[in-house]
Amino acid sequence: MPEPSAEWWKSGVVYQIYPSSFSDSDGDGFGDLPGIIERLDHLERLGVSVVWLSPVYPSPWDDNGYDISDYTDIDPRFGTLDDWDRLRDGLHERGIRLVMDLVVNHTSDRHPWFTASRAGEDDRRDFYFWRPGREDGPPNNWGAVFSGPAWSRSEGDDEYHLHLFSPSQPDLNWENPEVRHAVHDVARWWLDRGADGFRMDVINFISKNPALPDGPVVGDHGLFTEHSINGPRLHEFLHEMHREVFTGRDTLTVGEMPGVRVEQARIHTNPANRELDMVFQFEHVDLDHGPGGKFDPRPLDLVEFKASMNRWQKGLGEVGWNSLYLNNHDQPRSVSRYGDDGRYRVESAKTLATTLHMMKGTPYVYQGEEIGMTNAHMDDIADYRDLETLNHYRTMVATGRVDHETAMAGISRMSRDNARTPMQWDASEQAGFTSGTPWIKVNPNRTEINAEAAVADPDSVFHHYRRLIELRREDPIVVYGRYSPLMEDDPRVFAYTREWEGRRLLVLANWSDREASVEEVEDVVRPEGRMLLGTHPEPERVLAPLRPWESRVHLFD
Repeated sequence: MPEPSAEWWKSGVVYQIYPSSFSDSDGDGFGDLPGIIERLDHLERLGVSVVWLSPVYPSPWDDNGYDISDYTDIDPRFGTLDDWDRLRDGLHERGIRLVMDLVVNHTSDRHPWFTASRAGEDDRRDFYFWRPGREDGPPNNWGAVFSGPAWSRSEGDDEYHLHLFSPSQPDLNWENPEVRHAVHDVARWWLDRGADGFRMDVINFISKNPALPDGPVVGDHGLFTEHSINGPRLHEFLHEMHREVFTGRDTLTVGEMPGVRVEQARIHTNPANRELDMVFQFEHVDLDHGPGGKFDPRPLDLVEFKASMNRWQKGLGEVGWNSLYLNNHDQPRSVSRYGDDGRYRVESAKTLATTLHMMKGTPYVYQGEEIGMTNAHMDDIADYRDLETLNHYRTMVATGRVDHETAMAGISRMSRDNARTPMQWDASEQAGFTSGTPWIKVNPNRTEINAEAAVADPDSVFHHYRRLIELRREDPIVVYGRYSPLMEDDPRVFAYTREWEGRRLLVLANWSDREASVEEVEDVVRPEGRMLLGTHPEPERVLAPLRPWESRVHLFD
C-alpha cells in the first residue's frame, strides 16, 4: 500500500484506464480486469502514481458502462470482485493508488432502485424525478445531452421520468435524503474494500432547481444550466458527502463538472469548504466547437485557448487546485485535435504534454496518450459504437440538417470513439489488445504507433512522458511554483514561468509547424540556467527560435 501523505495527489500523475479498450485477457474482444493486471508493469515503468478506472460495474451497456445497474459488483465482461481485489493489490504493491468512477447523478433504468420506483413502491418512488406531462408534451423544455427531450414516458407509465442523458439513464433525486444515504453507502463500500478515491461523473448535475421550470437554451446540447445543473444545494450535497464519507480517509476526489466557472471551482476545491480536491472543467476543450456544437468543429485559436488555461491557473493558483487534461474517454485524441498527427506527430505529442504537465495542478494521462495515439479517422458510420455519435448522425442526417459527408467529417474528428479504439500494445493485427475480434476497430497505424516500439525507443513520446512525470515527482517547483503567463497574444507560442523559493522554470512551446521567435521573453531569462527537457537537441542559447512543434523547459536556480 502506498504510504499516506498530505495531499499526495498534488505531486502525482493520474492515468485513466478505459477498461473495454485497454487489454483483453480472454479473447472475447472486450478489455477486462485480468488484462489490466497483465499490463501493470507498463504503468510502473511510466511512473504514474494513480490509476483512475472507468466504470466496471454491471451495466446494460447503453452508454458504455455509464448506465449502472449495480454499484457494488463487477460486470462479468470485466471479471469478478476477486479480480478487482487482485488489481488493487497489484497496484498498491507498485505504489500506485486506485480511483474508481462514481456515477451517481443517474443510474441505469435496470437498477433495482428504478425498477422499484417505476412500480410505485413507497420507499423508492421519490428516488427519481417523476412528473405528469403538459398538454403539449413533457413537463418542461429541458433537453438531453444525447439529443431529444430530457423526459421520457415508457409504456405503462403514468408520468414522465427525467434523464439529462439517455432515456435509459434516469436522474436520481438528490433532494431525497434517502438517495444521498444510499450513495454514501456505495462510496464507503468501495473505500472499505481498498479504493483510494473517486472521479465523480457529472457531479454538478446532482442539484437542480426543485421547481424544474422551463429555461432558456444554453450550450451545445440544449441543457439549461441555470436550472438543471449547478443547482442551489450543490455545495450542501458535496459538503455532506465529504463529511459522511471522506473525513478521516486518505483519498482523492475529483468532480467532473461541465459548465463550471472558475469562481465556482474555487469554492468547490477550497480545502476549507471540504467539498472536492479538484474538478474537471470543460472550458478549454469546448473552444473548438463551432456554431453547430462539437460535431461542427472550428480551428483552434491558440490565443483564446491560452487565455482560458491562464484564467484557470490564476483562479486556482492560491486557493483550490487544477486538474490538467487534454485527453479522456470523452475527448478526441489531442495529437489529432490540437497537434499534427502527420509529419510532426512525435514532436507535437511531446509539446502538448510539456505544455500541460509543467502547469500547476494534477496532470491526467489517458491510455495511449503516452505513446502518441491518434484519432482513428473512421469514415463509415457502421464502425462507430458511441451513443452520442450515433444519435447525432441519425438526427442530423435523417432530418436533412446536414448531408452524410458533412456529418461524417465532424464525427471523424470529434467522436468519443476516437479515444475508445483499443490500446496499441504492439504491431500485430489486433495491436496486442485481443486474440479475438475487438468490440471496436483497431487503429490501422498500430504498426507505427505501439507501446512495444515506444518503450524500446529512448527518444519516443513514452519516454518524454516518463521524464515529465519524474520531474513533477522530484522537484517541488513543478508542483508548487507560482504560474505566470508570457507571450499571451502570440498566435503560435505557449510560454510561461513557474517560480518557487527563488528558482524559476521557463516553459517555451511552439504550437505550430513554423519557426517561432521567443525573444519577447528575454526579461525572464537569467544568466545561469540549464535545459531540463526538450523535444529537440539543446540550442546554443535559451532564446533561440523554436523549431516547428519544439518545446523546451529551462531551469534557472
